[in-house]
Amino acid sequence: MTKQLIYHIKTWRISFYIHVFVSTGVLIAGLFQFSTYLIKYKPALHRFLGKTYVFVILFFSGPSGLIMSYYANGGVWAKTSFIILSLLWLISTAYGWYYAVARKWQLHLNMMLRSYFLTLSALTLRTYAYLIVFFNIPLQPKMAYILIAWLSWSLNLLVAEIIIRRRWANRVVSFQMA
Repeated sequence: MTKQLIYHIKTWRISFYIHVFVSTGVLIAGLFQFSTYLIKYKPALHRFLGKTYVFVILFFSGPSGLIMSYYANGGVWAKTSFIILSLLWLISTAYGWYYAVARKWQLHLNMMLRSYFLTLSALTLRTYAYLIVFFNIPLQPKMAYILIAWLSWSLNLLVAEIIIRRRWANRVVSFQMA
């Protein structure tokens, strides 16, 4: 119902369709980027999917998500959350690309992990929305939306940071033992 209030806004409508349709490809392309088999045995495919992932986020999904942020339900708090998400997504993806071009592979991996976990926030948001309904959590709809708007990406980013830190800790330990 709430989307009917803004559906007449052409900028939102175009951004919505771009974001929804091309971001599906980003989810799929990004998933394969972390395959060690693909990186080791099919590096050309890894590079192609990576370039596609980066291009689509930087020129379609990210900007359209940023535009949609200004029209988000939940008032200023939800809008702020989605604006931050969009900016972090664009920045982490751009830096991930930059580090790949600079051949700084560990920094590239770290940034692309952040980028992909931010990509997954779309799925996380819907999962949290489902869980709130499934467990019948007594929240007002606006408060629930604000809560899941923030949790959908911040917890994902926290998980990415934990993975990155553990990888670095394991690497330091293995170097010290060698």
